[in-house]
Amino acid sequence: MMNTDQILKLVASGDLDIADAKRLLEEAGEGRGIWTEALPVDDSLGYAQLDLKREARTGFPEVIFGEGKSAEQITAIFERLMAHTDRVLATRVSGEKAAYVLERIPAAAYHADARAISWRSRDTRTNEEDGYIAVVCAGTSDVPVAEEAAVTAECMGCRVERVYDVGVAGIHRLFRRLPLIRGASAVVVVAGMEGALASVVGGLVAVPIIAVPTSIGYGASLQGMAALLSMLNACAPGISVVNIDNGFGGGYNASLIHYNRVKRDKE
Repeated sequence: MMNTDQILKLVASGDLDIADAKRLLEEAGEGRGIWTEALPVDDSLGYAQLDLKREARTGFPEVIFGEGKSAEQITAIFERLMAHTDRVLATRVSGEKAAYVLERIPAAAYHADARAISWRSRDTRTNEEDGYIAVVCAGTSDVPVAEEAAVTAECMGCRVERVYDVGVAGIHRLFRRLPLIRGASAVVVVAGMEGALASVVGGLVAVPIIAVPTSIGYGASLQGMAALLSMLNACAPGISVVNIDNGFGGGYNASLIHYNRVKRDKE
């Protein structure tokens, strides 16, 4: 007889469907508790299976990736998630799709630079009074990725301090803002071109850094590959790297770091 952990791993890997998992859990005498707490899925839309307990497992509800989805699909998924959680985030949503969504969900907000739609209920708990995350951006051309990181962190309940246009071509601009950057729980560094800003910041702060390479740059930047490799090879310690243009991943990781620091300090 498989135990609960084995069953859940098979479901996560796709080797066991939900119906069989439920049957096995019930046979093991654990079906009711595990089924209601760990495996609830809303598949009523037909084209999506919404993970309703993701926040309980990971700290944040399921996020909608807008690219490839129609405005109607984004709207329907957004509304379903609103019924089950106190915050919803949709990323990579064009202005045209966002107009459709906001017409039907006026309580949501569209962040044009970030290409993201967010909603939080008035009762949402936040960590905004318990420190902040710094989002540091090399150049104005990198702002859309930086804003995706910032909006993600804000939707997760964090206060964000933006430090933009402080790339290494004029490094004195960065030094002026160091006290603010050093006071953060975590720092998201967004840069294209050669991606050097992450290494520089890594040698100046004592908190975790999430580096986000962008696809901004001239031909040899290879749509962000140069920045990605530079960040992966950074000699400064304390730097983790997410994928090219993945501002969402940077903001999410920084928020988890901040959340767990706040939680530890309050214990």
